[in-house]
Amino acid sequence: MVRIAPSILSADFWRLGEQIRRVEEGGADLLHIDVMDGSFVPNISVGIPVVRAIKGRTRLPLDVHLMVSDPERYAPRFVEAGADIVTFHVEATPHPNRVIQIVKSMGAKVGVVLNPTTPLCTLDYILQDVDMVLLMSVNPGFGGQKFIPFVLDKIRRLREMVDDRGAKVDIEVDGGIGPTNVRDVVKAGANVIVAGSSVFASDDPAARVALLKRLAAEVLG
Repeated sequence: MVRIAPSILSADFWRLGEQIRRVEEGGADLLHIDVMDGSFVPNISVGIPVVRAIKGRTRLPLDVHLMVSDPERYAPRFVEAGADIVTFHVEATPHPNRVIQIVKSMGAKVGVVLNPTTPLCTLDYILQDVDMVLLMSVNPGFGGQKFIPFVLDKIRRLREMVDDRGAKVDIEVDGGIGPTNVRDVVKAGANVIVAGSSVFASDDPAARVALLKRLAAEVLG
């Protein structure tokens, strides 16, 4: 089953609670929360208080994507705030295994994120320890960007790596995904789709989530 994770980065924060309810109605499976620190990426977004405020007010698991320079410091704080899964960038720390073990020891799921040009070999010694690998299909830091085409091949190669190793790892893809290309992303091997502006910039976020789920399901038959 392919899961859809709307990203609140593109939501109207004045109506955030209402917009979360709408994507729930459309059948969203996760709620993707992008955390930016203005250092690792050139933008600043939400933080711990927002995660804490959302937790318990939605049935959706919170998928917290840390785009921060010090994941060792911040990952445990987001777990305490209510994150169900924390993903962090391998580019942001020389000690990804340490971050993985910290998050797992707190009872949350953990994933690693690779920027578009970061090679898959960075996963060689940690793939078996994570629950998810998030492949960025845009350069991180801003919503509304176009999907980078070469990431499709990267998804295929990651799917082969996961299957060859018999790993139970979700492949999540984030950036520029909508009705026109979601099927290509799923065909390549992704099973968790992040959609931000495609969902929240539409007239009906619930209908857009339902459409993405239907298109993804068609690929799997």
